Amino acid sequence: MQKILLLFLLTCICSSVTAQHTLSFTVKDKHTNEVLSAATVQLAQRSTVTDSSGKVSFTNLQQGVYKATISHVGYSTQSITITVPLANNEAVVVLLEREEEEEEEIIITSTRSTRTFQNIPTRVEFIAGEELDEKANMKPGDIRMLLNESTGIQTQQTSATSANASIRIQGLDGRYTQILKDGFPLYNGAAGGLGLLQIAPLDLKQVEVIKGSASTLYGGGAIAGLVNLISKTPTAERDFKIHLNGTTAGGIDANLFYGKRINKFGLTVFTSRNSNAAYDPAKINLSAIPAFQRYTVNPRLFYYPSAKTKLILGINTVVENRLGGNMEYIKENTTAGYYERNKSQRYAAQFSLDHDFGEASRFTLKQSVSYFNRKLSTPGYVFEGKQLNSFTEANYSHHGETAEWVAGVNMWNEHFNEVPHSNTAVRSFKQNTVGAFVQNTFKVNEWLHFESGVRGDYVNNYGFAFLPRVAVLFKPSASFSSRIGGGMGYKPPTIFTEESERLQYSQVLGIDASNKLERSYGFNADVNYKTKLFDAVSFSINQLFFYTRINQPLLLQSTPNGRKFVNSSGHIDTRGIETNIKIGYEDFKLFLGYTFTDTKIHEGINKRVNPLTARNRINAVLMYEAEEKWKAGLEAYYFDKQLLTDGQTGKAYWICGFMVERLWEKFSLYINFENFLDARQTRFDSIYTGNINNPVFRDVYAPLDGFVVNGGLKIKL
Repeated sequence: MQKILLLFLLTCICSSVTAQHTLSFTVKDKHTNEVLSAATVQLAQRSTVTDSSGKVSFTNLQQGVYKATISHVGYSTQSITITVPLANNEAVVVLLEREEEEEEEIIITSTRSTRTFQNIPTRVEFIAGEELDEKANMKPGDIRMLLNESTGIQTQQTSATSANASIRIQGLDGRYTQILKDGFPLYNGAAGGLGLLQIAPLDLKQVEVIKGSASTLYGGGAIAGLVNLISKTPTAERDFKIHLNGTTAGGIDANLFYGKRINKFGLTVFTSRNSNAAYDPAKINLSAIPAFQRYTVNPRLFYYPSAKTKLILGINTVVENRLGGNMEYIKENTTAGYYERNKSQRYAAQFSLDHDFGEASRFTLKQSVSYFNRKLSTPGYVFEGKQLNSFTEANYSHHGETAEWVAGVNMWNEHFNEVPHSNTAVRSFKQNTVGAFVQNTFKVNEWLHFESGVRGDYVNNYGFAFLPRVAVLFKPSASFSSRIGGGMGYKPPTIFTEESERLQYSQVLGIDASNKLERSYGFNADVNYKTKLFDAVSFSINQLFFYTRINQPLLLQSTPNGRKFVNSSGHIDTRGIETNIKIGYEDFKLFLGYTFTDTKIHEGINKRVNPLTARNRINAVLMYEAEEKWKAGLEAYYFDKQLLTDGQTGKAYWICGFMVERLWEKFSLYINFENFLDARQTRFDSIYTGNINNPVFRDVYAPLDGFVVNGGLKIKL
């Protein structure tokens, strides 16, 4: 009996020596102490992910020393050594450090907030860094391609021979989008038709896009959204870049940027010369790209009298002569033939003052004055006008740990004076707008942020506009977030629209006293999820849903005396989705995008599709980057069929491009094969009817320049 008892005791002792143990982990953000779900924990050839509470457990572990590796998308991987069993048998708490991602370093200015990108309730898209640099390789002379290749954004060409264009966001016409430069409205009104063509990207630090109503922040016109172009600022390290580019279509671009800060002063200078010979790839004797020369000089002076005060004085100058139409006329081989000549000068001055009152409060004063002169000539008709605008704003912000307030007032004056050239009544006008706004951003806790605002504008001749907005940010985990927002907007009546540009303002009557403000409301909601697949592939997806409605929209109607803008008794609404997917593996990145847009014009019981709106669009971009050595990109963009204003339907088409760049320390060389499938409207459809010397142009819904190769040299000094 004693032997049996001894054997039993020995068995228990051996069993306890080889006992199976449990090891638990809790994974959190090092700075916010927020639990991290979907974090990957590897231990002894076993791998699993944390649950919604950031916890994970490993069972049936033998006594010994183990190495654990913990990783999460957006965080630095951490490895630790653990001896099992633990003395206190409690869960091991692992604190992960965020990686220094590009989005962490970028400050978004368009929301008027000082919060980081991750904590802004308003949905903002931005283009910066390498992406901005790569788009500049493809189109160094203007920003059309930079914007057109984003989901939900389409640049609409309004002239078949002069290439004038406007921007559409989520299916709405260009007049419903504001384009700003450093928060100043420089490209509105008469300047809008040429604005996208006259902005070179070399001096831009980033481009910020807010889709949906932003009128509460920026006043009338931001119904579809806004595009804010943020200029580079001087740094202690000299920034001196030269960008030279040439194309097989006869284009030449020479751009230069210099920036430097020395003690209390800083300076940036951007200058460029952009030109193109008339180009007719279809051999139909009409220019797909007009002959033009453009000169740009943009100096900005910075003064820092103290650590709390900054003053900026900037000048923008653009002079351009653009001639499109009959190729023989452009070459001066004949005095007859159709032509479109645009001569324009743009001069603008901006002043801003920022002063910090301690660490939590700031006062900002902004002032700009802009002058735009344009003369548009066609056979037998001339449209010429001078536009003088001024913009003044003063705002005060106070930001604390949980709440931030921004309040301000502004005044916007627009004066357009048409130069008479015919018996048609001139369409000169003056418009003054005075507004005030207040916005609050409130952090309820780490996973819930609210933003609300209200604006009141008084527009002479049209009355008062009340503009509330609200936005909410949910962040239940580091992998998942969602933004929901909505607001109201308005747009004063104007003759400067896409329809007027297509008609070169011929027979377009002025705005009369019976017209009213176009008023809108809209909302959008998105969900964003990111994770790692197979521990080596980064994956993120953003899904956006949007809706906007414009009541009493201004529509162009024919009358016995000409074409007149009239407020419709109906409405325009646009709804749809945008899907953006990003996949990364080592040196490769794949971007996939899909846009569905359903935009309709409702008049009584009748409704029709808004013309020139692609219902379905697909974006696909594959990028390869060997750091500081090679960059390569392959792109494909699909545009669905579009209804045209003449009732016909355009063809669907693909645009494909390939770009490669070789980098050295001080310079790089690149070549870009744009639209190498030669998708061109003149290949599968016509662009005009009638006689070549008196053409009646159809809508432009596809590229006209076709396959073009461009290449260049970028130098850093």
